[in-house]
Amino acid sequence: MTKGNSTDVMEFFLLGFGTQHKFRYVLFVVFLVIYVTSVVGNVGMILLIKTDSRLQTPMYFFLQHLAFVDICYTSAITPKMLQNFIVENKSISFKGCAMQLLVYVTFATSDCYLLATMAVDRYVAICNPLHYPVIMSRRVCIQLVCGSYLMGSINASVHTGFTFSVHFCKSNTINHFYCDVPPILALSCSNTDVNIMLLIVFVGFNLMFTVLVVIFSYMYILATILQMSSATGRKKAFSTCASHLTAVTIFYGTLSYMYLQPHSDNSEENMKVASIFYGIVIPMLNPLIYSLRNKEVIEALKVMGKKFL
Repeated sequence: MTKGNSTDVMEFFLLGFGTQHKFRYVLFVVFLVIYVTSVVGNVGMILLIKTDSRLQTPMYFFLQHLAFVDICYTSAITPKMLQNFIVENKSISFKGCAMQLLVYVTFATSDCYLLATMAVDRYVAICNPLHYPVIMSRRVCIQLVCGSYLMGSINASVHTGFTFSVHFCKSNTINHFYCDVPPILALSCSNTDVNIMLLIVFVGFNLMFTVLVVIFSYMYILATILQMSSATGRKKAFSTCASHLTAVTIFYGTLSYMYLQPHSDNSEENMKVASIFYGIVIPMLNPLIYSLRNKEVIEALKVMGKKFL
C-alpha cells in the first residue's frame, strides 16, 4: 500500500470508550485478566493436543488451529487497547493501524471458516462414520485449514488495501478502540461507495457461506441422531457436538448483533461493546467451552495434571 496522494494523515488517535478515562485503571485490570486467561488457555489447549496421543484426531487438529487463531486475532487488538488505558497519547501510526486491521481481519475471518470446517468434520464423523478416516484424511484436514487461512488473507488484504487507499481529511480520530473498517471510512472525504460495497459483499459472503455450512451440517447431524435406535448412541453423538455448537452459537450470535442491528445514535457504542465480546471475551471462552464440555479433553487434563504432581 502506498500512500501517495491518498492521505495526509501520518497517524490516528483511538478514541476508545466514552467512560474510559473515569474507569481506565479498573478496565485495564479487567481486560488484562481476560487477555492473560485467553492466551494461557489457548496455548494450554495447543500444548495439550500436541502432547496427548488420544487427541490426535481431525477434530482436535482443527481445535488446535482454532486456539491459534483466537490467540492471533485477540492479540492484534488487546495489547494496544490495554496500553491506551494507562497512557495519555492514544496514537497509532498509519502503518500500524493498517497492520492491525490486516492481522485482525485475517484471523477473525479464518475463525469463521475453521468453525464451519469443524461442523463438516462432525457431520462426516456422525453421518458417515465408516468412511470418516478416508474422507477426513490428514491431507484433507491440512487443505481445509490452509483454505481457512487463505480466505482470511484474501478478505483482509482486500479490505485493508481499499480502506487505506482513500483520502483522509475530516479527522484522524477513530471512534473505536482499534482500527476497524467502518470507523476508519467515517474519516474519509473520498467517495467510499466502493469500500462499502466490498464490505457488504465480502463480509456477507463469508458470514452467509460459513453459517449455511454450519446449519446444513447440523441439520443432517440432527436427522442422523434422531434415527439412532440406541439412547446411548444418541447421547454420545450429542456430546461430541455440544462444545462446537456452543462455540458456534456464541460466535455467530455476536457477529449477527454486530452487523445486523439497525442503525441508531447508540449503535457506535453498542458496536464497541459487541467488538469487546467478539474480539476479546470469546477467545477466552473457547478453551473453557471445549475443556469443560469434552470428556476426552478433561481426561487428558487429568493425565497431564498427574504428571506434574
